[in-house]
Order: sequence, then C-alpha cells, then structure tokens
Amino acid sequence: MPGYRHLFRTREFTPFFLAAATRTAAQTMGGLALGTLVYRSTDSPLLSAISMFGPQLAQMLGAILLMSAADRVPPRAALTATQLTTAATTALPALPGTPTAAILLLVFVQGLAASVDGGARWGLLTEITPKDAYVTARSALNMLAGLTQTAGYATAGALLTVVTPETCLLLSSALSVSSALTTRLGLTARPQRTAGRPSPAATWRTNALLWSSRPRRLTYLGLWLPNGLIVGCESLYVAYDPDAAGTLFAGAALGMLAGDLTVGRLVPAAVRSRLVVPLLLLLAAPYLLFFLHPPAPVAAVTVAVASIGFGASLAQQHRLLTLTPPHLTGHALGLQSAGTMTLQGVSAALAGAGAQAVSPGAAMTGMAMLSLGVTGGLAWAGSRRPVPVGADR
Repeated sequence: MPGYRHLFRTREFTPFFLAAATRTAAQTMGGLALGTLVYRSTDSPLLSAISMFGPQLAQMLGAILLMSAADRVPPRAALTATQLTTAATTALPALPGTPTAAILLLVFVQGLAASVDGGARWGLLTEITPKDAYVTARSALNMLAGLTQTAGYATAGALLTVVTPETCLLLSSALSVSSALTTRLGLTARPQRTAGRPSPAATWRTNALLWSSRPRRLTYLGLWLPNGLIVGCESLYVAYDPDAAGTLFAGAALGMLAGDLTVGRLVPAAVRSRLVVPLLLLLAAPYLLFFLHPPAPVAAVTVAVASIGFGASLAQQHRLLTLTPPHLTGHALGLQSAGTMTLQGVSAALAGAGAQAVSPGAAMTGMAMLSLGVTGGLAWAGSRRPVPVGADR
C-alpha cells in the first residue's frame, strides 16, 4: 500500500490537501461560533445544536435532488462554487440583528451546497490518486481533519473569550474563500465523469440503483447510523459545558486522528475489515460515562478515546468503492457523505430535544445506547447472508 510520501508526489494532491485543510478550519470555526451565537441569544440547547449541525440535516435533501451534479458537472467548478456558497452563508449571520429563523435558513442552504461538494470532492480524489492509494489518501485527509479540527476548535474557543461570535464567523467565511481559490488555481480542469445534465430525476435514478444492492445498503447504513448518533452526543458539548466546549471538540478530534492513523496506515488491509464492529462499539461505549456528568478533563479524555472508533469508516468506505461501478463513484461517495451528514444533523436535533427534556449528560448517554444497539443490529444483519464483495452491482 503506497505511503503518505508517495501521495504528496502526486502533483494535484497537495492543493487538494490544502483546500481541504482550509475548508475544515472554516467549518470548525464557523460551527462553534454559530452554535455559541445562537445559544447566547436563545439559551436553547436544541437551537444551538441545530445551528451547528443543521447543514448536515439538509444534506439528504441535496442527495435526493442535486447529487447527480457530483458526476455531471466538472469537479473543479463544482467545488469552487460550493465553497463560495459556504463563504456567503457563513458571513451573513454575522450581520447585526440577523434573526434566528434567518440563520437557520442560511444553515439549510449551506447544507444543500455541502451535499454536492462531498460527492464532487471524493469523486475527484479517486481520479487524483492511484486506485491502490485511496484508503491511504482518505486516511491522510481524515488525519488532516482531526488536526485541523483540534486547532480550529481550540482557536475558536480561545477567540470566543476575547472577540464576538460574529467576528469568528467572518474569519470562517474568509477561510472558505481561501479554499475556493486554492481549488480553482491548484487543480486541473476535468470533464464530468458521466454524460448528461444534472437533474432531480437523474439523481433519483442513480440513488435507486445504488440502493438496490443489499451489500451497499448495509454498508451505507453502517456508515450513516452509528457515528451519526455519536455526533449527536458531540452536538451537546456546548450545552454540557459552555466554557469547555472547545476542549471537548479538540479531544474528539485528537481521538479521530489517532483512529485514522491506526486504521489507515498501521493495520494490514486483511485485518481492517474485521475491526469495523469493535471500533463502532468503542465509538459509543465511553459516552455511557456522561450519565455521571464527569468534569471537563475527564470528559475530554473520554471523548478522545471514543473518537478512535471513527477509524471504522475507512474500511467501510473502501468496501463501498469495491461495490460501486467507476462511473458512479462521485455519486456513491457523495450519497455516503450526505447521508452521514444528514444523520448527524438528525441526531443533533434528537440529542438537543433530549437534553431539554432531561440533561445534556443523560441525553448523551441515551444516544450512545442507541448507537450500540444499531451496531449490534447491523452486525447481525450482515452475518445472516454473506455476499461476496462485488457480486451484486
């Protein structure tokens, strides 16, 4: 399996990597700033969680109506346009007097753009990197996300103690513009992967084709549900301890970094697939401790250990690729990304509603129990009728 050094010898991987770094920094800074802004103005855990994870909630609508653009629009143009849309929808809530309803509408628009962005981005990665380097590339990008989220949340948390959330939103918007420029200037113009114009009908037909395969269905559900429920736990960090939210997010990002390094580079490919269920169980089990409302240092260590389990997604994504025809790669990976983000948004709303009924710690415990149950159910379903990889396309 090619190493990280080999990846950076691939000419376009470096600008792709840098654009991803600034994009992730923009998301982390903007999400924490927006969640803090809404929480300060409404004192509502539910609205705070939705404002932070609302873009994810809107992504399934994008996957249903817009995802055909991932393979039917030139990828560089699609990525540039979606990042500029993100920049605009991040800056507008910083305007004085913007009502909460308008903020939530902008969050929804941002999610629609992000659904196409995910498909175009991950489809493009399969063209930039050699086929046998895809898992390594995803591992490098996931580790980048972990490092950037760690720095982004820590920086945003520190900034929010000295400047307003509105200022942090404007900084996030500037980072999104930088990501768009890096994409436009650093990547080569490529034609679309699939002929035809994007449309809701084309999107729906391809979704139906992808969903028709039982192995793909189980793979999608395994990528969407267990970690989506745990992101619901993460959406309550602000409500759990507003002063330590940045530290908790940073701890979770560090754990994700460790998991991606371990699974992406240290675990042999033959072993990787057998670790999916244990890693998903690890992802949820530590959150059961939040019923005891541990103090911030203990909570930060707990979420870091749990987040190692996010490394399961590397093996799951590789399986999805082996089950998907090459000309539908962007759409398939975009559907996976959009579904993951949507379930995270749904889980954030569910966790926020639970926190208002009980407490943030108790709601986090409940979400972890749901994740454990879903993982067990999917493991049982997958063992009922094994299907050879690639047999059903």
